[in-house]
Amino acid sequence: MNGELQTGAPLPSMRALAKSIHVSVITVKAAYENLQRDGFIETTIGRGSFVSAQNKDFVQEEQQRRAEEHLQEAAEIGRTYDIPIDTLVEMLKIFYQGDD
Repeated sequence: MNGELQTGAPLPSMRALAKSIHVSVITVKAAYENLQRDGFIETTIGRGSFVSAQNKDFVQEEQQRRAEEHLQEAAEIGRTYDIPIDTLVEMLKIFYQGDD
């Protein structure tokens, strides 16, 4: 997600990765299956696993979830300290629009 791995980059075999990080092959297999299910890797029998193009929907959903957590915290602070919602909304607009 952070761009460290390029699209098409090969991933280590399940056995090699399991050995290098000292976990079972079953654990790595489950992780690879989850990554494939979420669209982060593509696996071809006989060729191996490779980084796929980023799953933009998944990335956007994850970032939205993170924003929701921060907004929830801001709402709780606002309620606790009687900060009017209009003030919170105005602050969000300022932060969202940046320093233009």
